[in-house]
Amino acid sequence: MATGTASKAFVWVILGLLIVALAGFGATSFGGQVRSIGKVGETEIPTDTYARALQAELSALSAQMGQSVSFAQARAFGIDQQVLGRVVSDAALDEATRAIGISVGDDTVRERIFEIPGFQGADGAFDPEAYRFTLGRQGVTVAEFEEQIRSNTARSVLQAAVIGGVTTPPVYADTLYDWARQTRDITWARLTEDNLEITTPVPDDATLRAFHNDNENLFTVPETRAITYVWLTTDMVLDTVEVDEARLREFYDEQIEMFVRPERRLVERLVYSSDEAAAEAKARLDSGEVTFDALVEERGLTLDDVDLGEVRSVDLDEAGEIVFALEGPGIAGPARSVFGPALFRVNAVLAAQETPFEDVVDELRAELATDTARRTILDMEEDMADLLAGGATLEDLAAETEIRLGTIEWRPDVDIDIAAYDAFRAEARRVAEGDFPEILRLDEDGLFALRLDEVIAPRVEPFDDVAEAVTEAWRNDWTASTLEAEANAVAEELRGGREMAGLGLALNTDRGVLRDAFLEGTPPDFVDRVFGMEDGEIVVLTDELGAMVIRLDAVNGPDPNDAEGNALRDQFAGQVSQDFANDILTYFTIATQTEAGIELNQQALNAVHAAFN
Repeated sequence: MATGTASKAFVWVILGLLIVALAGFGATSFGGQVRSIGKVGETEIPTDTYARALQAELSALSAQMGQSVSFAQARAFGIDQQVLGRVVSDAALDEATRAIGISVGDDTVRERIFEIPGFQGADGAFDPEAYRFTLGRQGVTVAEFEEQIRSNTARSVLQAAVIGGVTTPPVYADTLYDWARQTRDITWARLTEDNLEITTPVPDDATLRAFHNDNENLFTVPETRAITYVWLTTDMVLDTVEVDEARLREFYDEQIEMFVRPERRLVERLVYSSDEAAAEAKARLDSGEVTFDALVEERGLTLDDVDLGEVRSVDLDEAGEIVFALEGPGIAGPARSVFGPALFRVNAVLAAQETPFEDVVDELRAELATDTARRTILDMEEDMADLLAGGATLEDLAAETEIRLGTIEWRPDVDIDIAAYDAFRAEARRVAEGDFPEILRLDEDGLFALRLDEVIAPRVEPFDDVAEAVTEAWRNDWTASTLEAEANAVAEELRGGREMAGLGLALNTDRGVLRDAFLEGTPPDFVDRVFGMEDGEIVVLTDELGAMVIRLDAVNGPDPNDAEGNALRDQFAGQVSQDFANDILTYFTIATQTEAGIELNQQALNAVHAAFN
C-alpha cells in the first residue's frame, strides 16, 4: 500500500471514530483550571478528550450488555485504565509528529471536513450551517474540532509512515499455513475384551491380596474430617408456611408487567443527520434501489449497531405511533427519534399478552412461600448465634430450636446432602479442631454451623472391607495389560508386512484428518499422537476402553489448486501483516513514551472520574 493511500485510509478511520466519540457526549466538559490530565513530552492530554473517550466506552459497554453500566462497574472491568492507555498512546503519537515536524495545512483540514457526510446538505455539498449546528449540539467549538482534525490527520500520516509497506514474508505465511493445513490419512483398529481369545482367569485369594498390597493407592481413603453440624433450609420449613390470599393478589399486582404485556415489536433504527438525508434514504428504499441492510452498511454500521431489540410504543417516543401503525414487518419513517430523524425497520410483531391471576397462582404461592421461609430462617440467625455465644453446643441448639443435627465424614469427593453446598464445603475445609461453631449462611438457602470432631489421616482400607473392589480392579488391570500385549503383537505383525485387512479386526479408515479434528471413539489426545507419527509408522495407544493399533498411511500437504484454501492462505497472510503492523506501531508508541516521558495529573483524573459518579 502506498503511503498516501494508507494515510487517507487512516484519516477516514480516525474521522469516523472522532464523530462517533463526539456524538451525544458534548455535555461532558471540564472548565476552570482542570484543562489537562497530563502530557507526553510537550503534548498535553486535554481533559475533555479523556472524558469523551470514557463516555464513549461507557455507552458502548452499556449497549453491549443491554443495560446501563455505571462508572463504578466500568472501573471494575478496568475500562478507565484502557481508555487512559489509548489517550496516552494518541498523545505520544502527537508528540512524535511535533518532534518530527509533521504538520497539516488548512487546505487539508478543510478537505477532510468537507468529506464528512454529517456536514453535507441534501445536495451532497458542505453545509456551513449543519457544520456549526452539529458541533454546537455536541458542545464542541469549530476551533476545537478543526484542531482535532489537524492533529488526527497528522497522526495518521505518521502511522502510515511507521507501518507503510509492512507485509508478511511469503515463506513465513506459507510455512505456517502449510503446517496448519496439513492432513493425515490413517487406518486404525480398536481391540477390546471381545477380541481376546482367552477367558479372564479367576484370581485366587493370594493373588488378590498381593494386588491389594502392590496397589495401595487404589484403596486409600484420603484425609477425612469427622464433622458434627446443624442446618436449616427453606425446604425443611416450607410445609409450615401459609400464604395469605390477599398477599398473593398483591404480589401479582406488584409484578403486573410480567403478566400483562402490551404489544411489542422487534425494531432496528437507522439515524440520519437531517430530515432530507432520511427522506432521500426512504425514497431509495421505496424505489428498490437499495435495501435496509445496504443503507446500514453505507453508514459504516452493523445490524447490531442499529438493533433496538424488543420495544414498546412508549419506548420510541414520537416515532412510536408511526412504527406501531405497521400491521407487520416493514419500514416506517422517517420519524423523529431522540437522536434525530430515523428510519425504523420492524422485523416482528409480538402480540399483547395477558396471563390471568388464576393461571399463575400456584407459581406465585410457591415463590412467596419460599421467600417467607427464607426470611423466617434468617430471622432466627441472631437468636441462634446468641445461644452459641452463651455456651450452647450444637446438640443443645438442635434440642431448643427447629435446626437439625447431623454428622458426616467429609472429604472433597463427598457432595451429598449438606456437603453439596459450597458454603459448607469451604467451612469444612477451613475449620480446625477446637474452633467454636458459628452460625453461617448456607448459600442464601438457610443457616448452618459445624464442629470438627476429628481429623482422620489417610488410610488404606483393609482387604476384607474392599475385596470386591480389589477383584474388579485386578480384572481391569489384567484385561488392560493383556489387550496392550495383544495390540503390540498385532503391531509387530504389521511391521513385518502383514496387511491390516487380514487381521480380522474392525478397521477405521480416516482420510484428510486435520490437526484440530476429533474422531469419534478415540481419546482426546488421539489426533495429537497421530500428528507426531512418521509416515508409515505403526503405534499402539491405550485408553480406558482398551488398546488401539494405528498406521499412518500418508502425510498430505495443502492442495495448491484448492481455491478455498488459497483464499484462506491470503486471508491469513493479510491478518499476519496487520498483526505485524500493529506490533510495530505499538513498539514505536512505547518508545516515544519512554523517550519523551509521561506525566499524569492524578487530581485532574480524579475530577473527571468524580463527574461520572
